[in-house]
Amino acid sequence: MIKQPNNNYEKKRSNALKWGYLFVLGAFILFIIFLARILILQNTNVQEFEDNYISKNYREATLKAARGNLFASDGSILATTVMRYDIYLDFKSMRDTIYSNNVGALTDSLSKMFDKPRSYFRAKLDAQNQKNNQYYLLVKGLDFDQYDRIRNFPIFAKGKNKGGFIVERNFRRELATTQIGAGTIGADNGESKSGLEGAFSKFLTGIDGKRLEQKITSTQWKPIDYWKVQEPVDGQDVYTTLDLRIQDIAHSALENQLIKFDADHGSVVVMETGSGKIRAMVNLRRTEPGIYVDAYNYTVKDAQEPGSTFKTVSLLAAMDDGFIDENTKVNIGNGIWNYAGQRITDGHGGGTYDVSDVLAKSSNVGAAKLITTHYADKPQVFIDHLKRWKMFDKMQIELPGIAKPSIQTPESKRWNKATLASLAYGYSSRFPLLQLVTFYNGIANKGKMVKPLFIDKIMKDGKVLYEAKPEIMVKKMASDKAITMMTHALTKAVEKGTAKSIYTPNLKIAGKTGTARFEYWKAGPMKYQASFAGFYPADNPKYTCIVVINQPDTSKGFYGGTVSAPVFKEIAGKTFLKTPLNVEKDLLVEHKVNLNKMTAPNVKLNVRKDSMPNLVGMIGKNVIPQLENLGYRVDYKGVGKITGQFPAEGANIGKNQRIYLNLQN
Repeated sequence: MIKQPNNNYEKKRSNALKWGYLFVLGAFILFIIFLARILILQNTNVQEFEDNYISKNYREATLKAARGNLFASDGSILATTVMRYDIYLDFKSMRDTIYSNNVGALTDSLSKMFDKPRSYFRAKLDAQNQKNNQYYLLVKGLDFDQYDRIRNFPIFAKGKNKGGFIVERNFRRELATTQIGAGTIGADNGESKSGLEGAFSKFLTGIDGKRLEQKITSTQWKPIDYWKVQEPVDGQDVYTTLDLRIQDIAHSALENQLIKFDADHGSVVVMETGSGKIRAMVNLRRTEPGIYVDAYNYTVKDAQEPGSTFKTVSLLAAMDDGFIDENTKVNIGNGIWNYAGQRITDGHGGGTYDVSDVLAKSSNVGAAKLITTHYADKPQVFIDHLKRWKMFDKMQIELPGIAKPSIQTPESKRWNKATLASLAYGYSSRFPLLQLVTFYNGIANKGKMVKPLFIDKIMKDGKVLYEAKPEIMVKKMASDKAITMMTHALTKAVEKGTAKSIYTPNLKIAGKTGTARFEYWKAGPMKYQASFAGFYPADNPKYTCIVVINQPDTSKGFYGGTVSAPVFKEIAGKTFLKTPLNVEKDLLVEHKVNLNKMTAPNVKLNVRKDSMPNLVGMIGKNVIPQLENLGYRVDYKGVGKITGQFPAEGANIGKNQRIYLNLQN
């Protein structure tokens, strides 16, 4: 007997197939609708979607790159970028039980850390928790030690997802020298640039990165850490020519003399003769009685009448032209000479001088007579010497804001017959001090004038990208005979002339004093500017230096030989010594920079099997480049020896591991 098909089974099968086909058809229709919607969005409503949703809820924010370090020539840090930490809380991420069970312990920890009552923090936290605030600012500007402490507090120790702990890292620029050379180091705040920071900003500034931020409230934006559009690239490290030891010596010597003579301000520049490297640049200005700060770079930004230090310039021109030599004599008379309606006077008596005496005794009459005798009918010949020596040119240096020199010429409306005489002894012209010290350095350098250098090299990740070389401005300023004659005259000025107070048999110095009236066109008590420019050792110069002290108390002294020359002598004596052992101990202790922290032999760092070594006690400037060369990322604060590290010794560290170091200062 044949079995009949089960009608119920067939019916169920038919229904299942029907609903299956309907489901597939529905899914296909939905897919077509979804696809059509995508096409519509892509072709018609992209801007609308972006305006109405994406741009209102997300934004692209800048991730600041760390600025490179600014170093002295010996590797001591002058300015560095340190990490600072801002702490935010996401109460929406905190689990209710975690918050309620631990908020008491958290407020207790916060109270101890920030010295505020527990109730203060409890009220703040409870209010923000009730609002479900996703980006509440708890505290700003923590250093690494504080950050390391707070992140282990109750609740916060559970991290971002469970504990709602959000950390924002920011960079802050700090001067490691604590005011020594602050005016010279300068700054770059984005709107204005000054000093070395401004000069080398294009190297120090890194490339900022980008990341997305999500809108939390009308005023709050929360970073999406895992969505970084572009990683920042840190800036390069710049090694300047400044010698921190010489800078400190110059700062101390100038500051003591400014206090002694109650002067308004003063400047010092020390230049290495052969290379033109600026080893020290100090500018101090009085802010209150007995208090001087390095805040404005007079050396570069101000053009001043040089006074008698310019006699070296004018007489070198006549020596080079062969108008005067060692046998030339000039009759000073009684020290008063009327020329073209101008009364020229000396402060050091009269009689007949040879050329070296004109410089040694700083005779205004002698300089004026010699120059007008030979150039009165052809002043342009004299002016052409100044042009060859670049005295008319604004110096092409890296530092921003250098003043342009100003010299009266026959083409000037103010020129008259007496102007040439004024030029001869240092008036009717203005120069930045850097220009004058460059001229004197040319004499010290046997007639080769080199450009002032402020940069030694540029480095990135331990590699030298650029190394500066001396740049010649004038190949031969004057004949060998003229240069030798001028060197002997400047040496005599120290041994027997207006600067004989600083003569020492231990170190042969060549130089010229200057005493100029300051703001002589204004009514009131007379103001003076005392100066001294020269080089040492005179027979084989290593350094050239200029010292200017403005508006000393005239009752205490105002001549260059009395006020400025002693500063030069102190700098010369201490900088020419080879080791820091000869520097007085109080100099190293009192004036901000402890050089004992800056000097130590370089130690080869050994990292074995990705295990964190013990860095405590090592010198930061020796260790940090080595760590970076090995592929680790280093954050540090301070300068000198390492006093603390994270991770601890023996911890496993991988490539791109961030290492935190605390240094002595």
